[in-house]
Amino acid sequence: MISLLSEEELTYIKKAGHVLKECFALISEEIREGISTKSLEDKAHDFIVSRGAKAAFRGYKGYPASICVSRNNVVVHGIPSVKETLKKGDIISIDMGAEVNGCFADSARTYSVGGISNEAERLISVTREALYKGIEQAKHGNHVQDISWGIQSFVEARGYNVVRAFVGHGIRRRIHEEPEIPNFGQPRHGKVLEDGMVLAIEPMVNIGTSDVNILEDGWTAVTKDGQLSAHFEHTVIVKGENAEIVT
Repeated sequence: MISLLSEEELTYIKKAGHVLKECFALISEEIREGISTKSLEDKAHDFIVSRGAKAAFRGYKGYPASICVSRNNVVVHGIPSVKETLKKGDIISIDMGAEVNGCFADSARTYSVGGISNEAERLISVTREALYKGIEQAKHGNHVQDISWGIQSFVEARGYNVVRAFVGHGIRRRIHEEPEIPNFGQPRHGKVLEDGMVLAIEPMVNIGTSDVNILEDGWTAVTKDGQLSAHFEHTVIVKGENAEIVT
């Protein structure tokens, strides 16, 4: 049973989402050749705290940072490091969460570092658009896997693959809650969506195989074939025909 949140709780989720939106605006200005991924982590953490929120990822199941910074063939959960610096031609996905008064929002975006290949540009564009194809299906009376199929069908028609090892999720008073929202599925399957449900929809798209490996740190997930991956995510509130994007 998924209980719906009060208007006050939804207001806190919207505040958390606004903090993330502002944080991405800040971080996007910092992404350049030579900067360390730890520097991005520090700036994001300080900004989130300065807005009266908490960095939701820090300490979650032992995760050692406030954001995930995933370069090139890293799909998700890349741990920021002073030793890892951005290089021209990289693509970099940043995933972060914020908590306000016990309510959460979660979001991810993929950026380019300097000039990137046409293939990398297309991957980023397709993944971003796939997110919105999923959000279009996040409407009252639809099923969870209508979102999944909206993403999968769009991505695969363009010759790419969705990652199957990680999924989107409900989000409310915990960063990850029911329902799981795969980026693959069949229309009219899964839980029926209701107004007031809060969802984190997040396609992860690979140029090559959908398969991933987890590195020895227990967090960093990389494409099995070493090819590029991109990731976008928004937290949304189901509202009739048009979900409200809060991040």
